[in-house]
Amino acid sequence: MKDKDYRIIAIIPAGGRGTRLGSPLPKQYLKVNGKEIIAYTLEVFQNSDLIDEIIVAAEKSFFPLLNELKEKYGLTKVSRIVEGGTTRQDSVNNALLAIENVKPKDLMVVHDAARPNLKQETLEKAVTFAREKGNAVVASKVSDTLLQGDSTVQDYLDREKVFAVQTPQIFPYEQIRSAMDKAIKENFTGTDESSLVFRASYKVNIFEGNPDNFKITSETDLTLFEFFLKLKTK
Repeated sequence: MKDKDYRIIAIIPAGGRGTRLGSPLPKQYLKVNGKEIIAYTLEVFQNSDLIDEIIVAAEKSFFPLLNELKEKYGLTKVSRIVEGGTTRQDSVNNALLAIENVKPKDLMVVHDAARPNLKQETLEKAVTFAREKGNAVVASKVSDTLLQGDSTVQDYLDREKVFAVQTPQIFPYEQIRSAMDKAIKENFTGTDESSLVFRASYKVNIFEGNPDNFKITSETDLTLFEFFLKLKTK
């Protein structure tokens, strides 16, 4: 990997407000055990030998805090902090536009700022998988019975073929740029990068992750993350 002729760049969209938590502070900046959630997330990428660079897209008002965290935790791979957009898609696009001397085969690794429990092993295996297969979206198989309906049941889904989509989502620059351009041209907003790439007629490969890689959206999630942190220190 050290002699590779492409870069692996992590993009961390951090512009979300996290209103479901009921906090005036966006969830990614809340502290757990004295450290901001986004700092835990960034450290995973900082500590990976595979990651060459990290770009964070955030609200301008949080640039000073992010620069402070960069210094405090030695996040030397954070090369740029760019302004986020009104949607996640806009934020990722702004990060893509900020990359200097980008090559078509450079790998873009997009990961949620508020998904701090990503395991190093999962990240590195997913990156390797994406390089071999052409791209990758990390997703975990569901364990519950799934149904489709409104107030009544309309159908049951085969859970063996259903996954919960997570991040990181990993694509060569040429794929994600093409998919993003198509979405912009057609005024389409997707829920994530994999939906844009799939919509642009690329095959999207599933890398099976695990439920531990959850996104913090509620008080329960915060408590669960605290629990995992305690397990790591034992």
